[in-house]
This record gives sequence, structure tokens and C-alpha cells, in this order.
Amino acid sequence: MNLSPAVSPSLAWHSLDLLWQGDQHDVRHGLPHSILPPPWQILILGDGSPTRHLQLLTGEKTEVDVIDMAPVGPRDDGAPPQIDTVPSPHLRRQVWLRTQSGQRLAYAVSWWDASHVDEYLQNRNLPIWDSLSRLHTELYRDIQAIYCGHNRALADAFDQEGPFWGRHYLFWHDRKPLTLIYEIFSPYLSRYLGELPRAKF
Repeated sequence: MNLSPAVSPSLAWHSLDLLWQGDQHDVRHGLPHSILPPPWQILILGDGSPTRHLQLLTGEKTEVDVIDMAPVGPRDDGAPPQIDTVPSPHLRRQVWLRTQSGQRLAYAVSWWDASHVDEYLQNRNLPIWDSLSRLHTELYRDIQAIYCGHNRALADAFDQEGPFWGRHYLFWHDRKPLTLIYEIFSPYLSRYLGELPRAKF
């Protein structure tokens, strides 16, 4: 398996070429089980920690490979529109979430207030949830949208063909947006969550 970073210098981050996008109504009410089976809905539409869920599914510690941390200034960076709620200038962080043995399970990109990121990510190689839990930071995960789509670079990095499912959400702390996170999950998780139906949109 290729465990190299897999981010092209010409591509800032990996967004999906969408087959379908769901809004907050879909997040609240869920999708037909014929489109997204219940175990997958718990992972993607639930408000729990994906790091913790992945560890419980695989029986291995979930580890982080940091691909990139870079300032992006005041521009929107092609991020979901909720980036406007996170104070700028922004710092973008990209990671792979993987098992201890090296299997990539998810890709995540997050945008932070660059002037405060060090307060919350004191160890930048830890999963975000681990970092914030150690600080006893109270959080609310506010899922804004869910996605199904393709991305060639992610297919190569996961060693899995799409389509891929993902989401983006805001972390709120003290009634203020702390970070915006965009996550894509590998179809490899089908061995724990059941096969995904062929996407028909």
C-alpha cells in the first residue's frame, strides 16, 4: 500500500467531484437504507468522534499522518461556505486517519483561526478529538452537509475505488465556531459496516 502523502502541489486539498449532496434536512432525518445502510449512517450522520468510532470498528488505535499544515490567509480556499464563520486568517490542516498497522480509513481537512490553533492543537500529530479531549474542551459537532462523489487522488491513496461518502461540519466551542472540518471515508470500512449499495442518484 502506498503511504506517501498523495497531495499534488497543484491541488491544495481533495474535495469530491459530487454525485450527490445532502443538506441539514438529510442529516437530521437520515437517508433511505437502500442508499446508505444504517451502520454507515451512524458513522457519517452521528455526532460522535470518528476517531473513536474507527478505533472501535477496527480494534486498533487510530493514528494521524499529517499531510500539510499551511496558512491560507483571508481567501475561502475552496472550502465549504461555513468557513466564513471561522475567524481569519485561516490555517488549513490535512491528515489521513489510519490504523496503527497502516490502513488508511479517512481523509480530513480542517480550517482554523491561525492565531489560536496552537491553543487547541498542542500536539499537531494527535487526532483533533484527542487534542481537545485532553484540554477538556466542551464541543458541539454541527454537521452541515453530506456528500457522495469521486476523487482520483483519494482512490489512489485509499487503494479503493469510489464513490466515497463524506461530510463537513463545524465544531462549536463556547458558542463560537472553532474549526470547520471536511471528512471523506474509505470504502475499506465496508468490511466492518457492510457493503455500500451502488450509488444511484
